[in-house]
Amino acid sequence: GQVVYSIAEGTERGASVGNIAKDLGIDAATLSARKFRMITGSSKQYFHINASTGTLSVNEPIDREQVCELKSACLLNYELVLENPLELYRMEFKVLDVNDNSPTFPLSEYHVSVPEFLSPGARFTLPNAQDLDEGTNSVQNYTLSPDEHFHLEMQTRGDGSKYPELVLKKALDREQQAAHRLVLTAKDGGDPPKSGDVPVIVTVLDTNDNAPEFEHSVYRASVLENSPSGTLVVQVHATDLDEGPNGEIRYSFSNTTSADLQRMFLIDPHTGEVTVNGVLAVQRPLLEMLIEARDNGAFGMSSTAKLLVEITDVNNHGPEITVTSLSSPIPEDAVPGTVIALLSIIDKDPGENGKVNCTIPDNLPFQLKPSLENYYSLVTSGLLDRELISEYNITITATDLGSPPITTQKTLWVQISDVNDNPPVFSADTLEVSVEENNPLGAFLYQVSASDLDMGENGRVSYVLRNSTVAGSALASFLSVSLANGSIYATRAFDFEQLRSFHFQVEAKDNGSPALSAAITVNVYISDQNDNAPAILYPTNQNGSVAVEVVPRLADEDYLVTKVVADDEDNAQNAWLSYHLAQSSDSTLFRLAPHSGELRTTRSLRSTDFLKHRVVVVVRDHGEPPLSSTVTVGILLADTLPQVLPDFEDYGEPPPLLNATNIYLIVSLACVSCIFAAFLLFLAVLRL
Repeated sequence: GQVVYSIAEGTERGASVGNIAKDLGIDAATLSARKFRMITGSSKQYFHINASTGTLSVNEPIDREQVCELKSACLLNYELVLENPLELYRMEFKVLDVNDNSPTFPLSEYHVSVPEFLSPGARFTLPNAQDLDEGTNSVQNYTLSPDEHFHLEMQTRGDGSKYPELVLKKALDREQQAAHRLVLTAKDGGDPPKSGDVPVIVTVLDTNDNAPEFEHSVYRASVLENSPSGTLVVQVHATDLDEGPNGEIRYSFSNTTSADLQRMFLIDPHTGEVTVNGVLAVQRPLLEMLIEARDNGAFGMSSTAKLLVEITDVNNHGPEITVTSLSSPIPEDAVPGTVIALLSIIDKDPGENGKVNCTIPDNLPFQLKPSLENYYSLVTSGLLDRELISEYNITITATDLGSPPITTQKTLWVQISDVNDNPPVFSADTLEVSVEENNPLGAFLYQVSASDLDMGENGRVSYVLRNSTVAGSALASFLSVSLANGSIYATRAFDFEQLRSFHFQVEAKDNGSPALSAAITVNVYISDQNDNAPAILYPTNQNGSVAVEVVPRLADEDYLVTKVVADDEDNAQNAWLSYHLAQSSDSTLFRLAPHSGELRTTRSLRSTDFLKHRVVVVVRDHGEPPLSSTVTVGILLADTLPQVLPDFEDYGEPPPLLNATNIYLIVSLACVSCIFAAFLLFLAVLRL
C-alpha cells in the first residue's frame, strides 16, 4: 500500500522518478481503464504518471525551501486511487536538499559600539546568518576579515545552538581610530560551498563599559493557541552594572526575529513582559525569538537571550470529511463487503485533539472500515433490496478526542439500482371466465394483470398464451392475448353444444435478463343461448308422410294414443319443453299432457266417430325467444291394423259404417216406403 521515492529539489521537468506500476505490482495497461488519479493536499501537482507505461516523472520542479520552509525533513504525500476494484496506494516523496541557497544576514549592515576603555576579551554578539538549506548545506562556520583589534569566536547557547561573537583582542584607542570596518562571512557546508558577507562597523566609545546581562540565556514558555490578546507569556529580566542611564535597560525583539513573530507578540520595553498580540495562527508548535536588552547609555550596550514559546494546542479544529470516491447507484445484489465510498477524514489539531472516531448509524446495511491512515472505506454489511428501500442517506459522524470533542457530519446519498429478482405475480392462481356461445369474432373475454416489483425493463410485463390444445385444436385457434396489457380475445365463435368449458394458461414474463415469469390458469365456461329448436324423436314424419297411430274403435276414456318424445340440445330453461295441440280434427276427442307429451282420449270412442283423425302437436322450449317444432299424427280407429294405411291429407269425412250391400237394401226399402205412402195417399183421396 505504500512506496517511498527520493528526489532532489530542482529536478528538471520530465525527469523519471520511478515506475509506479512496477513498484506497486500493477499492470500498467489497466491504469487508464481503472481511472487512476493522484490525490495530494498540495496546491501544485509536482508529479505525473504516464497512463500507458506507469512511468512516474517530474511535472514541475520542486523548490524544497518554498514547499517545506524550515522543516528538517521535506516529505510530499500523494495517494493513488484506482477503481474497478477500488484500491488506494500511498506514495511518499522525500525531497532532498540541494545547496542552492547562500547564507544571508537579516540586515545589510551591522553596527557595534565599543567603549574604548574595555579590556581585551570583551565580547560582542554578532548576527546569525540564515540559510534556507538544511543539514550540511546550512551555515557551518563564520570568518572575520583580519583585524589587529578583533577576532571571531563561536559560542554555544543552552539549547546547543551556536552564534558568533566579536572578541576584543587588543585595547582600542578612539583617538587613533574611531571606527573599525570589518566583514563577517558565513559559509555553508555545500559542495561547492556558498557564503554570504555583511559589513560590521565597530564604533569606539569612551563610556558605558558594561552591557546588560540576562538572568537566563534561554527562556522557555508555553501558551494556549487560542489565548486572547494581552495574555502574559513570560517576563525576561536583565541587569546592568552601570549606574544612571548606562544602567537603565530597554527590552525589544532582536532584528533577527521574524516580522510575523514580532506582530504576533509584544514585549514591554520597561518590564520585559512578553504578551500575545493577536491570533496565534502558526503551524509550528515551537516558536523561537531573540530578545535584546540594551542600556540607555550614550552608546547603549546590549545582549540577547533566546525565547522559546511552545504553542499548546486546543481543540479548535473539527474533523474534515472528504469523499474521495463514491459509487452510486449500486446494484441491489451487491455482496456484503462491496466498497461503496472512500473517505478521507483529517483533523488539523495535533495529538489527541487530532485523533478521530468515525461512525455511521447501526440500523443501516453498511459499515465503515479503516483503510490507510486517515482513510475509511464504506462497505456493505448486509443484503440490499431495492423493492424495500431504494435509496439511503448515510450520515457519517466524525468526532475528535479533544475536550470538549468537536463533531462533524456528512451525509452520503446512495441509490440502489434494480436487479431482476422479482417475477411477475398474479393476484390469484386461477381465474374463471364466462362467455356466451355464438360470440362475435374478436370478442373481449377478460383482462389478466400481473404486477412486478422491479422497475424499468425488469418490471415491464408482457403476456403470452402457453402452448396447449382445446378439443384437439391449437389454443391459438380459439383465443389471442394482447402482449402489452393481457386482454384476452376470442378468435372464433364458441358453440355450447360442442364445447361447454375448457382451460388454458396465460404466462406473464418480464423483460429482465434473465427473464422471470409466472402463469395463471383461466377456466372458460361457455353459457348457452337458445339457438336449437326442439328435435322430435317420436313419432317422426318420414319423407313428408304423416305418422299414423292405430286406436281400437271402442277405446275407453283416457286411452293412451301415443307419446310425443322430443329433445333440445340447449341447456337449462332453453331445453325445458312443453307440448301443445296446435290442431285437432276433433278437439273433444283427444287431449295432450303439456309436460309428458302423452296423447290420450278424453272420452270413450263411439261407433259414430270418424274413423281417421289428424292431430298437429307443437313442442316448444322456454328460451328467450322460444323455439318450437311440430309433428302431425294421424289416428286410425280400427280394431286391426290394415294392410294399407289410408291417406290422412283429407281428414274429416264420415266414417264408412255401411258396406255396398247395406246401401242397396236401404235404397230399396226407401223406394218401397215411398210407393206405399203414395198408395195410401191415393186411397185417401178416393175416399174423400
